[in-house]
Amino acid sequence: MSNNTMEKRYGLPTAISMVIGIVIGSGIFIKGGKVLALTHGNMLQGVLVVAIVGLICIICSLVFAELGSKFEKVNGVVDYAEVALGEGYAYYVGWFMTTIYYPCLAAILAFFSAVFFCELLGIPAMDFFVSGTVSSQALGLGAGFLMLGYGVNMLSPKLAGKLQVSMTVIKLVPLLLMAVVGIIFGLRTGATARVLDYVNTAAYKDAVAGQSAFSGVLSGVAAFAFAYEGWIIATTINAELKNAKRNLPIALILGSLFCTVLYCLYIFAMSCVGDVGTIIGTWPLGEALPRIAFSKVFGNVIGTIVYAFIAIGCLGVMNGLIMGSCRGMYSLSARKLGPRPEFYGQVDEQNNFVIKSGIIGMILGGFWYAWTAVLWMYGPDFMGGLHSCEWIGWEPDEISVINLYAMYIPMFAAIMFKCKDFGFFKRFVLPILGMLCCLFMCYCCWVGKGYKQIFGYLIFLAIVLGIGAIFKNSGKRKAKK
Repeated sequence: MSNNTMEKRYGLPTAISMVIGIVIGSGIFIKGGKVLALTHGNMLQGVLVVAIVGLICIICSLVFAELGSKFEKVNGVVDYAEVALGEGYAYYVGWFMTTIYYPCLAAILAFFSAVFFCELLGIPAMDFFVSGTVSSQALGLGAGFLMLGYGVNMLSPKLAGKLQVSMTVIKLVPLLLMAVVGIIFGLRTGATARVLDYVNTAAYKDAVAGQSAFSGVLSGVAAFAFAYEGWIIATTINAELKNAKRNLPIALILGSLFCTVLYCLYIFAMSCVGDVGTIIGTWPLGEALPRIAFSKVFGNVIGTIVYAFIAIGCLGVMNGLIMGSCRGMYSLSARKLGPRPEFYGQVDEQNNFVIKSGIIGMILGGFWYAWTAVLWMYGPDFMGGLHSCEWIGWEPDEISVINLYAMYIPMFAAIMFKCKDFGFFKRFVLPILGMLCCLFMCYCCWVGKGYKQIFGYLIFLAIVLGIGAIFKNSGKRKAKK
């Protein structure tokens, strides 16, 4: 066997398990309460949001699966961009992932982890709309989590990998428990019936007065996309999958369908709280909702233990994003692209890791943590009303996820022109469905965020990509000299 050929080591059951393990993260715990608040306590609309995003992920992942079956050496979204549109587009996708996507999501997960741990310890983390501030304890703990995560990944990458596996198992426990026991509890006690009946009350009708019937659904879709993020990583195993042309699409469908069903059951199980006011009152993050629900079903002691599992699982997702962030600059350098590829592409001999690339990731993670804490998270007080400016106060985690969906659109379009050996369905129908899904996500973001946040982010993105353009071929120019 050639040294350049990956061993076909994985069967269908392993592939399905990998999809489930990658997709399920902390987003369901973080964004679940927010979705129910955006839909004004309409439980069925909340479940609809989860189902819509799940369907979009299934369709988009199938498009990448077909592309992967044609080019089996692709490994990640940057490789998919390269085979679809060439090295130039792949560079800008990689630059976006390195400078915005990975460090931004890692920073927000560090903060979310701190909020969960503060809630676990009974420490007020934030008072978002009353005083408009975030507690110093939450800000400090989140910064500590972020720096610790980068430190572990750079100094002991093997330990980081082992932590990732164990935390993946931990985060499944509360989801499965609530999806089964919570629903039974809610149905037996009548809590579910009370929540479902809320749409017939005057309070609900007043809340949605003057709004379109599904405006909350559109806003919820943009928010909940975060909970499914990571499915693109599942498409990278095709080179190591037995009978990839058959098994990868099946694994993506079954794995994503399992995640969607489990997410829907979990959201529906939140009705066990029985009080829509309490559910909506956990806005904007919904960090308290899981603890309230679990304590209601299992009692305070077990509920607190399960909530601790959620907090640890949140750290696991942060660790996974940091793993990608540490390797971001290296992935560009491996293509001889970006600033000083000969420098940032070096592998440290002592721990066999890309330390220089990891340091850049840590600096960017720190930048995004500061941006998030100061501009979006309403604190600290000395910043005054700066965070109220929507042109710069956009929610970075959600809007960057939608940005990635927008980047898929030209890649899907390229399939129709380049993959002439595909049948009609694979060449045209599937990519068009994928593009429609991505456009729908962008529309939901426009509705949910408003033009100020969208244009403010696009201006920032243009600046970042402009900086990337300056460094794009610096390594090649230096080599020619």
